[in-house]
Amino acid sequence: MKKLFLGFCLLVGFGTQAQTVADQPFLQDSADKFSLKEGEGNVNLLQIGSDRNKAIKVLSSQGLMLPYEKNLRQDVQYRPLLDMNIVALTEYQGQFVYLTEKAVLSNAWAGKLYINHGIEAPKAMGMGPDFLTLVAGEGNFAIFKNNQEVWRSSIESLNPISVQYDPNSGQFLLLTAEGLYQVDSVLKTAKKVFDGNDLTAFSLFEDTIVLGTTNGIQLLDRKTFTLNKLDQKLPWTEITSVNNIRGNLWFGSTKGAFKLREDGKYDYYASKRWLVDDHVADIAEGPDGSVLVLTQKGMSKIDFEPMTLAQKAEYFQEIQRLRHIRYGFTSDLAMRTPGDLATGYFHDTDNDGLWTSMYLAGELFRYAVTKSEDAKQNAYEAFEAMERLTALPDLKGFPARSFERDGYEVGLHANGFSEEWRQQWEKENGRIWQLSDDELWRWKSTTSSDESCGHFFVYALFAELAPDKEWRDRAIHQIKIEMDHIMDNDWYLMDWNGKPTAWGKWNPEYVNSFPINVGDRRLNSTLILSFLQTAYHFTKDKKYKKGAEKLIKKYGYDENANRPATVIGFVEGEDLSNKWNHSDDEMYFLTIPGFVNYSFTEEQKAAHFNAAKSHWEVERSEKNPLWNYLFALTGGQNIDSEESAWWLREFPMDLIDWKIDNDHRKDLTKIAPNFRSQTYTEVLPGDERTLHLHNGAYRNNGGSDGKREYAPYIYLLPYWAGRYVEAISAPQAE
Repeated sequence: MKKLFLGFCLLVGFGTQAQTVADQPFLQDSADKFSLKEGEGNVNLLQIGSDRNKAIKVLSSQGLMLPYEKNLRQDVQYRPLLDMNIVALTEYQGQFVYLTEKAVLSNAWAGKLYINHGIEAPKAMGMGPDFLTLVAGEGNFAIFKNNQEVWRSSIESLNPISVQYDPNSGQFLLLTAEGLYQVDSVLKTAKKVFDGNDLTAFSLFEDTIVLGTTNGIQLLDRKTFTLNKLDQKLPWTEITSVNNIRGNLWFGSTKGAFKLREDGKYDYYASKRWLVDDHVADIAEGPDGSVLVLTQKGMSKIDFEPMTLAQKAEYFQEIQRLRHIRYGFTSDLAMRTPGDLATGYFHDTDNDGLWTSMYLAGELFRYAVTKSEDAKQNAYEAFEAMERLTALPDLKGFPARSFERDGYEVGLHANGFSEEWRQQWEKENGRIWQLSDDELWRWKSTTSSDESCGHFFVYALFAELAPDKEWRDRAIHQIKIEMDHIMDNDWYLMDWNGKPTAWGKWNPEYVNSFPINVGDRRLNSTLILSFLQTAYHFTKDKKYKKGAEKLIKKYGYDENANRPATVIGFVEGEDLSNKWNHSDDEMYFLTIPGFVNYSFTEEQKAAHFNAAKSHWEVERSEKNPLWNYLFALTGGQNIDSEESAWWLREFPMDLIDWKIDNDHRKDLTKIAPNFRSQTYTEVLPGDERTLHLHNGAYRNNGGSDGKREYAPYIYLLPYWAGRYVEAISAPQAE
């Protein structure tokens, strides 16, 4: 444990209690997408491939296309190809080979490969050693070697889908919708070796032939062609493409692409996070270890780059600084055009203080671990933004939600609303935005307990970890004035109108009005005790300790706070308890370092720790690294470091809020929705479900269809917290 976090270290005696995961390179996947330009919607995209020169070509109904500057454009490199009707393409010896209505040809090998195939309505081709080539059409096929015909034959009603050469048997395999044929060029025989229905694609994989169908996959023995297995436990069963790519089995479907993992489960690539659209036409090997996925409206190049968690943090830090800082606040990026970062703009949110506190905490941890001057500067910049939240309101320690220049706050010009709209809103709901004394700025009122949680958490952290005493003292001052405001206003956040805010309430009359198994009673008691303990720890002002003792002895706040999380459940008629509130988890875990480590006595600390542990046990299945690492700060051991590292590795590189749907998946075990809103037996990887903050891992569906980019603190805070508690090692070479 680093020496700077003195309060936490001394109170808990906390050393390296977390299991350390070695940060070695892993393969990080990401997608580069290329769309058909507007006005080209009638183009059918058919096949995709790449060659040894790293060129990528797409076969369409209007000829060859190539990816360039995020679009698919007509390929005009070889002018003769523009005048040919190309019906299929393949890759042979690292070079492109084309099937036209008249010939098999290539621009490689000095253009010497040219076969006048004479096949009526050609559909598919395959190639074997020494340029052995099979061309198949509607009812007939022909085999050629060294540009010379070897054998020609016909099969009634033959409608070929694809052809592959099997090097194990030295024979061609030809797929139709009704079966699989084996074609022997030596013996000049063609026989149907498997009868099927609705077959769509096939690939050779180890000792099996994998057949795609409209309702799952069928696995055939590669030697005997006997059916070994019918598998419908897939992300989706309407298969359009199958390909063995570098020893990995890939599938395309009408609802995305997926790859078979060694554990028998699938990595699922769907939604605009990965694909231009979800209807996959073809999958092929791409350059530099990539995989190419062709869909109806474009293509994706999925890259697999060796990366450490530390390198991933560097990537996100650059994005954070480039387009997620507003006046020092951490801010999401809204986009006028969905998915187009160039149209991004900032606006305030209800939780600017909370999100900023979480980024600031990550930078404090980064500074403690690395002594980076950049981290220090970032932390101080964010702190000044938060400090101003109490400076703008003339309410003695009341923290605003946010601030913005007058006339640009959300709800006015930023969202295109009229002055009439604003007046009506204020008439019905009260004023949200207040004018500052200088009449240049507006500050946002109605502050909630969420904000207070973030403030007390990060101010305590700042007072522990900031390298300069002047700045640490400023953080302690913030703790004092915000705590004084709550105490001076009868345990409420008191807004500009002299009324408590809707959610800034810790008064006993409010807190104890909830039944004991309603989460708000337990949570709010925990929060206010943590705030008071934190204030006393740093100021040594006895009024904070006396305030806490009054809430404990007279109103049972310790009893409320120490109640195990397992007793929290549904209460009929209670609006706040119709389901588990995952935002409350976020508030709770940000609060528990102060709640446990700043306890007044060892006996109290032990009770608080057990309460925190009970909540962590409930949340453990989510594999949330932030919860695990914050629990470690309280002295928690065996914090599931491997699961936390898995969460960080699977966190998506694309932070745009794409719309994602997993309801159709047949490879997951569904359960009846429960109190926690859990619908599957397992937590999905972060890159397969909707993107959201830390407050809930079971949100598998949703999104805004690309209208915002989340701020990367979602990754940065848990990563640096993990480094700080030594649950993640420094980056290591393989």
